[in-house]
Amino acid sequence: MDMQAILQQAQQMQQQLMAAQQELDEAKVEGTSGGGLVTVTVSGRGQVEDIRIDPKAVDPDDAADTAQTIADLVLAAIRDAERLVDEIQQQKMGPLSQGLGGGMPGLPGF
Repeated sequence: MDMQAILQQAQQMQQQLMAAQQELDEAKVEGTSGGGLVTVTVSGRGQVEDIRIDPKAVDPDDAADTAQTIADLVLAAIRDAERLVDEIQQQKMGPLSQGLGGGMPGLPGF
């Protein structure tokens, strides 16, 4: 067992992990619902950064129903974005977890 080789491998994995985390910090995904009536932008870490609602989603003659519909569309768009974030996290972090015996305790999704 070559301790120097193990330390080099650990350092290389740490650098890869830091690079993957940086990519996640910079990544943005958009989830949509209602055929594009609602769009949610989420960071690669899963933080909601923006919500856009198309004015066509608003029915001025039925405010109560419109409010509930918009709430449902926002929730659906967030769930769509969360699914995309999970995919990106798996893509960026999954290979690194394989090198650590298949799991990275403390990281969501692993």
